[in-house]
Amino acid sequence: MLLGSALAGNFMFLKSIARARVPGPLATAAVLLTALYFKFVRPWHLHWGSRPGEDEIPLPGDGVLEVSGTQIQHAVDIDAPAEEVWPWIAQIGQERGGFYSYTWLENLAGCEMENADRIHPEWQEQQVGNLIRLHPATGLEVSVFEPGKVLGMKNWGNFVVQDQGPDRSRLIVRGRIKRGFPAVSYAVLMEIPHFVMERKMLLEIKRLAEAGQP
Repeated sequence: MLLGSALAGNFMFLKSIARARVPGPLATAAVLLTALYFKFVRPWHLHWGSRPGEDEIPLPGDGVLEVSGTQIQHAVDIDAPAEEVWPWIAQIGQERGGFYSYTWLENLAGCEMENADRIHPEWQEQQVGNLIRLHPATGLEVSVFEPGKVLGMKNWGNFVVQDQGPDRSRLIVRGRIKRGFPAVSYAVLMEIPHFVMERKMLLEIKRLAEAGQP
């Protein structure tokens, strides 16, 4: 009797462990969605707008980026010459022309952002080491500035304007996140918001440049 009871007890104990190890439907769905995100969604938004193989092509300003790490590259074709696109890039900054993105979201964080709807001649110059403000209290250092070609911001990336013909250009934003903790923290906290805001930025610059100077 005692042996039978012991065997029955052991059987029930092992059965309960087996049941505990079987993931529930929510856990299974979470694992599946995570796998799909890393397989399909993340590669798409990390390289939104990029052409096949374009990530490997050297660009002006690459020398100030991390040598290796997670590369983020977003790009857009613009039906306007490069010289009409560049002025919108040159004047970015919280205290200047804004970032051409979702100001209502930026201002929820106290950025006091306002996007310019015209080109301001007084905002066309920059120097390496200057601070491009994201917020009244903080900003990012200019890492490279080549008028008409590239504007780089430390810990963000480089805005590169390419001439594609008389009335066509391409705007590429390329950055790299250092491997290790910086890459992990960026992936968890900033990756998706950065994509959403930067995509809006590129599309708005495209719209402004194609519309011409008011």
